Amino acid sequence: MAKILVCDDKEIVEAIEIYLSQEGHQILRAYDGEEALKILETEKDVELLIIDVMMPKLDGIRATLKVREANNIPIIILSAKSEDADKILGLNVGADDYVTKPFTTMELLARVNSHLRRYSRYLDAVNKAAEPENDTYHCLGGVEVNEETVEV
Repeated sequence: MAKILVCDDKEIVEAIEIYLSQEGHQILRAYDGEEALKILETEKDVELLIIDVMMPKLDGIRATLKVREANNIPIIILSAKSEDADKILGLNVGADDYVTKPFTTMELLARVNSHLRRYSRYLDAVNKAAEPENDTYHCLGGVEVNEETVEV
């Protein structure tokens, strides 16, 4: 399935890992924002990041900003902060989703699967756009034209 980086305190990372690995996902662990950034630099095939806001060394908001400088993977912020301003800040700095603690594992799994589906479609489109065009197939942005089959 997918390679997912989970960055939170040890107990929460272990709990999330249990549920996501049962779904077939490979889990990478980080316990602060700096460690998460180092893992993302070395592991190029991470497909999703789950990160807490309040962490030592580098908090989740700053880590999200740094991730967005070079990476387009889905980011789900987990946080005990449930005020609207906190959620808006998290989403505005680049998170794709914001889940407040306590959360149910089923909701987190559903959100993870939803983001992975969308990211998979995005990667397919990017890869397809990178394919060389031939005389009968053309791709521009999200529009594909196949002159041979007369399809758009």
